[in-house]
Amino acid sequence: MQGKSVLLVEDDKNESAAIADLFIRAGHRLCAVNDGYAALGKLSDGQYDMVVSELNLPKMSGIDLLIKIKEVNTALPVILIASGICVKEAVEAMKKGADDFILKPLLPETIKYITSGFLRDSPVENASAENGRYAIITKNREMNRLLDDAGEIANSRASVFIYGESGTGKELFARHIHRCSDRRDKPFLAVNCAALPETLMESELFGYEKGAFTGASTRKKGKFEAADKGTILLDEISELDYQLQSKLLRVLQEKEIDRVGGTESIPVDVRIIATTNRNIEKQIHEEKFREDLYYRLNIIPVHLPPLRERKDDIPVLVDFFLRKYNKIERKAVKGLTEEAIRTLMEKPWKGNIRELENTIERAILMCKGSIIDEEGLLLNGRPKTVSPVGYPSDILMMPEVSLRELEKKVIFQTLDRTNGNRTHAADILGISVRTLRNKLNEYRQKMTAS
Repeated sequence: MQGKSVLLVEDDKNESAAIADLFIRAGHRLCAVNDGYAALGKLSDGQYDMVVSELNLPKMSGIDLLIKIKEVNTALPVILIASGICVKEAVEAMKKGADDFILKPLLPETIKYITSGFLRDSPVENASAENGRYAIITKNREMNRLLDDAGEIANSRASVFIYGESGTGKELFARHIHRCSDRRDKPFLAVNCAALPETLMESELFGYEKGAFTGASTRKKGKFEAADKGTILLDEISELDYQLQSKLLRVLQEKEIDRVGGTESIPVDVRIIATTNRNIEKQIHEEKFREDLYYRLNIIPVHLPPLRERKDDIPVLVDFFLRKYNKIERKAVKGLTEEAIRTLMEKPWKGNIRELENTIERAILMCKGSIIDEEGLLLNGRPKTVSPVGYPSDILMMPEVSLRELEKKVIFQTLDRTNGNRTHAADILGISVRTLRNKLNEYRQKMTAS
């Protein structure tokens, strides 16, 4: 992305100098003024690609400046910044057309987020960011530290192991590492190690030769070959078959793969990033995960905090999801009431960011007006009560059934609750995705036999 022209409106000289330095270091041109009237003068005299303005300005507030700018040029991105969480002001700013509302202090990663979101100018960047699909939205100090660390290790060939609960954004973080690296123009391929049965996973990873097995009518490259010179993400690697783990270890050690049915090794240059939401040390103790593979993968460990430990991110995530689903669903929801925001801040979010996103998406779909209130969040909208052991009450009131039938009913009801998301359902049930997949195959086979 070529450097762009940014107009900064900030009355604090120290803040202005610090923010200006961040933009200049990122390769952009910056002009700084200290009040709204001066900003309007600059805009009338020249062209700028973005305006970044303090909310609390002398003479003219940031929101008043926003209104005047949008009256003249609705397409010009205007981002408001403030020193604290101002829910009422943030909602008002978004209503008036602000493109974003960001909390201080601004960090290098914040500048990257702003510029990637609103100053894109090349097809390559649009394709890699996919209009913000893979953006990491955060103002949290720990998350920003991790993002800075990711930038430092991005160009290394060392393997990265990302730990975190389901829904914390492990894949997004892996993509961020790839985008920050010198491999950014090469492939990034994600493989869900729990999605395929063991019999297919080897050929999926390493490919196969023609005639290697029944149905192998042509040679096929695997994910590692396809990701050559790029990055491969092994998602939920703790679900990978134990025997396949040894073959993966060889790839890490020798930097080469063997196609199924092949006779020659093929060199590959691939950066490996692995993720898990499980206690990997427990998996090793139970001999479900190879210790030597763990040490090879765990060269750079990254622990992503759950949402309950970064609640200062909830308001900005809510705003991001509002804009996202307003666009997708063609709605015009402006924001949430303070009570609704307070309720979201108090919720434990066991499903983390994924659960928050689902909540906002549902609230937007069901919203009849322009503001979502506490009731509109539908946080208590489950039609069935849940027993202390986690089973829906209608299951406990069933007539006598076999334990197997009870298990089957619980599994299908959990899948129904998660809209068919097997990973999420397995987390709720306390089993591995592989176990869940085997159970479903068992039910399918019985239905076919009957």
